[in-house]
Amino acid sequence: MLTRRHFISTSAALFSAPLASPVLAKSWPTNSEKAAWDAQVTPVGYDPATSNPWGLQSRFLPQRVTANDGLKPGDIHVDAVARYLYHIEDGGTAMRYGVAIARGNLYEPGTYTIKRKVEWPHWTPTASMIERNPEYAQWADGQEPGPSNPLGSRALYLFVGNRDTYLRIHGSPEARSIGGRASSGCVRMVMAHINDLYPNVQIGSTAHLYAAE
Repeated sequence: MLTRRHFISTSAALFSAPLASPVLAKSWPTNSEKAAWDAQVTPVGYDPATSNPWGLQSRFLPQRVTANDGLKPGDIHVDAVARYLYHIEDGGTAMRYGVAIARGNLYEPGTYTIKRKVEWPHWTPTASMIERNPEYAQWADGQEPGPSNPLGSRALYLFVGNRDTYLRIHGSPEARSIGGRASSGCVRMVMAHINDLYPNVQIGSTAHLYAAE
């Protein structure tokens, strides 16, 4: 099991964004729909370093930090104790974002490969999620994309080998959950924050999820 380690130290500040009304597509959204939804979940005058309409602790706003030696650029590290996600950059730095992790024993530390990325994804609850939360049964055939979809604006899909784990790093319409334990297994981010992260993550990158000790 991966255990937490203090592998990154803070440095210069940088990044942050809101939510929106439920607008659901009947199929995969068009580029114009995605652009409209992106505008909905991004604060007016968005400045990642200071925008905070969700009332988060300031430490959960994105920052550029100094990474310890030996970390691979492109990799993601999730510190489940401090509730931080680090995306390692070239040149010895990383972008740090606040996250929420899964409730109780639903959080699954480990090493994963990002094998799929989706803008404004569909969401389909698993059978175990429906068993725990019977209200999810209405989405058994999938929920259409949109600002109220639980996967939010972007999702990074975590695999072990060729097996989809059904774990995701994703945006969330429940931004005020950031810093807590809220999900059914996934790592949640503010939608505007993952929108910034998303284009910088490459398919095949490794995501290290450390234990919530």
